[in-house]
Amino acid sequence: MKIFNYQLLALLALAGTTACSDFLNVKPAGDVDETSLLNRKGIDNIITGMYASMYNPEDIDENYFEAPLTNYQYGDVMGGSANKGSTFTDLPAFTSLETYAITTDNAFLNVKWQSVYGGVFRANNLIYLAGKIKEELEAMPGEAKDYYTETIAHARFFRGFWHFEAVKLFGAAIPYVGSEEYAGSVNPKVPNVDANGNYIYIWDNIINDLQYAFDNLPPAWTANKGLANKWAAAAFLAKVKLYRSSPYNGKNGTTHTVDSWQDVKTLLEKIIASGIDNTGAKYRLADTYGQLYTAGLSDWTGESVFDVQMAISGTQTVTSAINGGPNLAVPGGLGASGWGFFQPSFELVNSHIVDENGLPLLDKAYQNRPPLTSISNGVPRTDLAVYTDPRLDISTGRFNVPYLDYAVPERTDGWVRDVSNGGLYMNKKYIPNKADKGSLSLTTVSTSTAKNVHLIRYADVLLWYAEALIETGDWAGAREYVNRVRARAANAYVKAADPVSMKPVASPFVLDDKVNAAARPDAAANYCIGLYPESQFETKEKAMEALQFERKIEFALEGHRWYDLARWGVAREELTDYLNYEKQYLTKYNYSVYNAKWMTMPVPNDQIITMGGVLVQNENWK
Repeated sequence: MKIFNYQLLALLALAGTTACSDFLNVKPAGDVDETSLLNRKGIDNIITGMYASMYNPEDIDENYFEAPLTNYQYGDVMGGSANKGSTFTDLPAFTSLETYAITTDNAFLNVKWQSVYGGVFRANNLIYLAGKIKEELEAMPGEAKDYYTETIAHARFFRGFWHFEAVKLFGAAIPYVGSEEYAGSVNPKVPNVDANGNYIYIWDNIINDLQYAFDNLPPAWTANKGLANKWAAAAFLAKVKLYRSSPYNGKNGTTHTVDSWQDVKTLLEKIIASGIDNTGAKYRLADTYGQLYTAGLSDWTGESVFDVQMAISGTQTVTSAINGGPNLAVPGGLGASGWGFFQPSFELVNSHIVDENGLPLLDKAYQNRPPLTSISNGVPRTDLAVYTDPRLDISTGRFNVPYLDYAVPERTDGWVRDVSNGGLYMNKKYIPNKADKGSLSLTTVSTSTAKNVHLIRYADVLLWYAEALIETGDWAGAREYVNRVRARAANAYVKAADPVSMKPVASPFVLDDKVNAAARPDAAANYCIGLYPESQFETKEKAMEALQFERKIEFALEGHRWYDLARWGVAREELTDYLNYEKQYLTKYNYSVYNAKWMTMPVPNDQIITMGGVLVQNENWK
């Protein structure tokens, strides 16, 4: 079940504000009379518009490239899990992020800044308008409290959500725009330093917003299933505290003078013990990894803590293609033209290689091997005999392996736009299955999908809990939660199929399931998965090594990798290794260097100029 009437989303996203904002240059919308919104229906529409902004916060078409909540440009491409794809000259600001030629005037970063503060504006606008009819709304029942309280909880959830989205990328020394600042000026210029020039870090402001949401949102919604409930707020609250407690090399206001690991642990224990989704089902891992990326199954597996709800609806790319129209399409597979962005990296694919026990090569020995797919005389060939984690072919499109229900790709023609720039792999997780589109295939864009985008799922909760256990001294206890996630990986794999008909065929390959001591002979390639032994969790260092690698594989191509590397304080080390491997196959990386100070990205120079001196560049970029 989806949350909204999707054909109204674009309209309601506009109706959700009395003005739209890039935080620095507010323009009246002109189409919405404020008085028409000062009633229950109007407030409902504003809330709907606020949720709709998750697709495209400022209703700017370019946001599909710069600012979707998939964060593939930042989490995956900057994080080394993917190449930009397309051609080298397409979107030079994107190329500069990919090759780490990053400057303070990068256009992608500027639009991302505008987008997150547009989301903040919407939240503050809801608080402002609800406050005008507070007594009227307080007299109305909500799901668990009165309607006014729950409305403010919605708004504060999103105010915390969007500020945190900015903190993850730009650091915590950024403006916090609260209700007072919003009420005081339609275009507030909020400084990020105090009178003495010291940075003002906004962690506590975000935590206060999310704590309010946790305290006042209902445990579940009976009607609109896609709304954030108290457990979604709890998960984001835990995530913020986890980030604040992470090393960041002391460069994000996190010098460990504030250690919230025990708080993180306690919050996650509450979610694990009592957290439910909006169907009332207790959180759990989906039965298979593949369900999470299958339309019709991805909504209510029990694993979704908070999703962007997706639907294929007419020609509305806003609701059906969060990464934009044909921009990410695999042209041959989808039967439509596309620009070919977002290609998994050689390094990511090789990192799925496992040993004879079905365990990852934590010593990075996979970087000493050639890529699993190579090309000769224009024909790609994948070494399918090498044993890999079965999650690989669910996350990534490889040649000679069935690509969803379209075909088995055998030549680069139509599948990869420019091998020399993007490599030999294809994005897959959020591409629609051929069967998903049905009769709508002619009226929607080639990447239209009903697969939900998972912003937080229960696997996050389990691995964060494992991390909190490690940080609080229980290394051995963390093993159970990491292995829970690994055990689920044994339940799904890509099966062999005829290249044209896609019907099952006999296969020389097997899934060697060491979790359940079983072998399955119908696999598209050799897969193997096993559980970590006790010895891997004998020390904090070894436990963190396993935890960090598990997040890399479990959340591959879901927009998290760079953020994790940055907060762990290992971005320079990991991305230098990545570049040394990837540049053997893609020459664009020959002169790329990742600066050790880049734990955050720069505050966009356009914003500093427009703010007239009250906004100071963050420490990492001075």
